[in-house]
Amino acid sequence: MTQFSRRALLAAAPLLALRAQTAEAGFTSLFDGQTLNGWQLVRGRGPGYVVENGVIVCPADGGGNLFTAKEYANFVLRLEWRLWEGGNNGIGIRAPLEGDAAYVGMEIQVLDDESPKYKGRLKPTQYTGSVYDVFPARSGFVKRDGAWNTYEITADGPRVKVVLNGETVMDANLDSVTDEAILKKHPGLRRKSGHLGFLGHGTRVEFRNIRIREL
Repeated sequence: MTQFSRRALLAAAPLLALRAQTAEAGFTSLFDGQTLNGWQLVRGRGPGYVVENGVIVCPADGGGNLFTAKEYANFVLRLEWRLWEGGNNGIGIRAPLEGDAAYVGMEIQVLDDESPKYKGRLKPTQYTGSVYDVFPARSGFVKRDGAWNTYEITADGPRVKVVLNGETVMDANLDSVTDEAILKKHPGLRRKSGHLGFLGHGTRVEFRNIRIREL
């Protein structure tokens, strides 16, 4: 094997690995590993989101909302993410392009729960896996300091379930919310479809292996 061939093989390895990871029956990849084709930046800051070494990166000086161009109603979404000290992001689901996705849609929290930065400051509905500000998740399952976490988010009608690193941390029935004050604050709980997205908050968080199966 020539030196050029070795370099070409090494360069192709991350993409080949990504394709192998996403070859799941019924699932469609939402990220090609090289570009942000199929995504759109809304309310971005700084560089927004970038692609580095086959992953989508929300830089510490970037972020905002990166949404899929397509809308989804009922689905199983699988992805991997990692963060570092104090990392904070979110997975927007059934969100419109305008407004705060955590309220006009829903935000599945992504947070470095155990960081001293948040000690004594978090409500139960702010831990990773929560439907932000509405349904709490079980805590203690986040891998920290750059380790990859796996997410499976199922949205099927009024049911939203989150599996973090193999543990079901939140399983909610949206129809159980009948308090008019909560529904006024979170009209997204009644949305039937919308965009998926990453909701950056000024910390570095990375995403990869993003795929979806529509129900």
